[in-house]
Amino acid sequence: MPVMTEPVHAGEFIVSEGNNSISRERVELAADLTLVPGTVLGKNTSTDVYGPLDPDADTGLQMAAGLLWDHVITDATGGEGVIIARLAEVDQELLVWPEGITDEQKATAVSELASLDIILRKGEQG
Repeated sequence: MPVMTEPVHAGEFIVSEGNNSISRERVELAADLTLVPGTVLGKNTSTDVYGPLDPDADTGLQMAAGLLWDHVITDATGGEGVIIARLAEVDQELLVWPEGITDEQKATAVSELASLDIILRKGEQG
């Protein structure tokens, strides 16, 4: 019998969030992306377009600005997505970080998320 793997669900990384939709925001996403829920995002400060956190960037994408809520595939023109932008507790084990991120860069991003009142918890998925 083949092994079946269940995909990551929308918002699976959320432990708790603010009432109604106060924690969420609809944003513009960069072109040609395929992302999963819990991806740590940065925001290009000159275009206000979000993309995966890139610690080596100098466009604003190097600063954590939110977490992707659901699966997203954008085309060559970009697209929209919903992010957790504030007021949430999340399971740090379910977040998606850039490949090769250092412990120091991750600690900086965690602090940036904390400044948005997005608090990382270990293994407290609920």
